[in-house]
Amino acid sequence: MDGRFRVADIKRAFARIQPAEAAGCLNLVEWTAEIPVPPTRFKLSLRASSTMATSFPWALLAAPGASGRLVRGLFDNTFAGVHQLAWFDWAMLIPYFTILLILSVYGIHRYDTIRTYFKLRKNATKEPARRFEQLPPVTIQLPLYNERYVVERLIEETVKMEYPKELLQIQVLDDSTDDTAPFAEALVERYKNMGYPIEYHHRDNRHGYKAGALQAGLETATGEFVAVFDADFCPPPEFLLRTIHHFADPKVGVVQTRWSYLNRDYNFLTEVEAMLLDGHFILEHGARSRAGYFFNFNGTAGILRKSMIDDAGGWQHDTLTEDSDLSYRAQLKGWRFVYMPGLHCPSELPVQMHGFQVQQSRWAKGLTQVAKKLLPAILKSDMTRRQKAEAVLHLTPNISYPLMIVISALLLPVMIVRFYMGWWEMMLIDLPLIAASFWSISLFYVVAQRELYPKNWKRSVLLLPMLMAVGVGLTIINTRAVLEALFGVQTSFARTPKYNIGGIQMNLENKKYRRRSGWLPYAELAVGTYFAAMVVFAVQTLNFAAIPFLLLFVCGYWWAGGATLYEEHQSRLHWLKQRRLALSAARQL
Repeated sequence: MDGRFRVADIKRAFARIQPAEAAGCLNLVEWTAEIPVPPTRFKLSLRASSTMATSFPWALLAAPGASGRLVRGLFDNTFAGVHQLAWFDWAMLIPYFTILLILSVYGIHRYDTIRTYFKLRKNATKEPARRFEQLPPVTIQLPLYNERYVVERLIEETVKMEYPKELLQIQVLDDSTDDTAPFAEALVERYKNMGYPIEYHHRDNRHGYKAGALQAGLETATGEFVAVFDADFCPPPEFLLRTIHHFADPKVGVVQTRWSYLNRDYNFLTEVEAMLLDGHFILEHGARSRAGYFFNFNGTAGILRKSMIDDAGGWQHDTLTEDSDLSYRAQLKGWRFVYMPGLHCPSELPVQMHGFQVQQSRWAKGLTQVAKKLLPAILKSDMTRRQKAEAVLHLTPNISYPLMIVISALLLPVMIVRFYMGWWEMMLIDLPLIAASFWSISLFYVVAQRELYPKNWKRSVLLLPMLMAVGVGLTIINTRAVLEALFGVQTSFARTPKYNIGGIQMNLENKKYRRRSGWLPYAELAVGTYFAAMVVFAVQTLNFAAIPFLLLFVCGYWWAGGATLYEEHQSRLHWLKQRRLALSAARQL
């Protein structure tokens, strides 16, 4: 361009002005059209001229000061219709809005889950229609791997189970490689001498990880039904008596109960974790069980029919979520699952950021592996279309994490392209997609809290920004997990450290089982800094509507990376202190 602007282009810029008001401006355009004007200076002149020509409300665009700049940044459409999108612009906008559209599908599914939950409230689990005249034998399996801090609590709570001892078998399935093994064996021996039906099983290898341990335990299990509790759970004494009678229906294969949390109020992270899990156990499980859709056994705090496990092919270890794998294989065989939200089983939440990330990435990878393994069989089955759609949406939500990485990469060029586009036109596209993609998250978790805590649910509204930020902080590690699942990369079962933590603060620097984070926190800090730069750009271009959204990304990435590095730094300081004390003691000797 030689610095001259075509009259036709400029006329289009004034198309939004009322004809009577624009007449004088268009005459001025005709007279000055051939005058060379630098593009940047023309931009300012055109913006001021079009603003002064409009009616009184639009005069605010020309108002001096911060308020005038704010209104001008929000509502000025000077370049709408002037700038023509080039191929590069379309190359940025098309994938950007395509990904938003895909994410909005999962968002709409959240709205539908809420609707289904309330619509089918009458289908909530009731008391079993029939009851056993004589209680059946039950085996309780307690899988362990290096659980020194919680194994005593687990066994102590399990032996309190209210069930006839002659019909009960408790298996401690220990794959530990540290001092947990002799400690757990001694505990089992003590309770066995006290008359409890408990036995200790130790494997010399971790073949199949948890799934392998559970399958090995079935070889000596005497019960017709098998209850499973992970090491960080505290099963309530009435658990078996309240769940077992649902199996009087021979078609029932699993009874799953709700998780609750011993350390929900430990810190902000555990509060957010509890909200995330409550959404799953209240709305997702509630809606799916009421509607007759497939839902999953959660690997713990549930009881399974032993013959169902055998019929479905047993515990298999080709995925990291053996519970979801078995659940779908069993339901494809025709077994029915029962969900009991009224019976909760207390558990321990991860209190450190990296421990939480490791847990979530294992679940993300495992669920994606199950989708890859079983979706072909699900789509070919005689399930209804609605059941198949629900299964697809249940097994594939973690694909949103790599999509968010792509969105992050596209956001800056899209912001630049959109600087020249009409604000109102873009809002017509943005608002529906944002409402479907992101507003649904807020509503989903607030509704779950309102259902669970009707008297004090309002605090969850204040925690929503933190919940969003924590979700952002999972993006990088879960993207890696999903890609590993899709490309068949096998990794070991990464356990979540448990420390026997209640609601009080503890010194964790002297605790073992912590995993090194490696490059992850540095990548998170770098991506957070990238989004901080976009915040600056948004301010400079008066794109204020994007700033709250961008700040969530900044806070999420910086919180995840900074918290992990701080925790590891504190741990290293403690290690150095202990080493100095040990060296000092050695010199004195």
